[in-house]
Amino acid sequence: MQATQNKELSNVRLLIYFIVSLMFNCLGNALTVSLNLGSALWTAAAVNISDVTPISLSMMLFIFGVLIIITNVILLNKIDVKRIIGNFIFMVPFSTLVGAFSPLLINVGITSLPIFLRIVLDCMGVVFISVAISIYQRINWMLHPADDLMQIVRFKFFKGNSSLAQLVVFMPPIIAISVSYALTHQIYAINIGTVFALLFQGGLVGVFDKIVFPDLKHRNLE
Repeated sequence: MQATQNKELSNVRLLIYFIVSLMFNCLGNALTVSLNLGSALWTAAAVNISDVTPISLSMMLFIFGVLIIITNVILLNKIDVKRIIGNFIFMVPFSTLVGAFSPLLINVGITSLPIFLRIVLDCMGVVFISVAISIYQRINWMLHPADDLMQIVRFKFFKGNSSLAQLVVFMPPIIAISVSYALTHQIYAINIGTVFALLFQGGLVGVFDKIVFPDLKHRNLE
């Protein structure tokens, strides 16, 4: 993996970076889910699978996280207890807040806005997600398992190329959505925003690495 700046961050700074990134991530995902104009791929997959099962969106997001943690362990070829605990700690507020924010945004009338504004807001949701991934991948303290997977793939196989890594990591949710569609002939949370995420999310992460908290470098990469 690429060399990183291992400058120590205080616990206060780590917590601030983490909270900022978590809120960007939850708000971005909630925007894409509530607008139903296309979510980021993992969230879209959770929406579609939850529709064909009695499992809630929050619980489906949590289940996906557990499966991805197992995948990360396999790729790293070791059980990193601290890393796994961080993944679980991240998933609890993430799953809960996305599940809570989505109906809240619907209730305030976001879905009644003109279509152009809804499309802009949906794409902004993906942008917010990209900002979040950029920040918490660099602090590398507690990550969502899917973004931990992207980081592992990014630096282990693609020399830090965020665009290629994101495309590879998007393959499992694409398969899950395809299976759901084959069973129900219905599809949800797939639209312009999904295409935007597929094409640009990985590249945006790389861009935000340079312009959002530019002094913050990737830490503690294996």
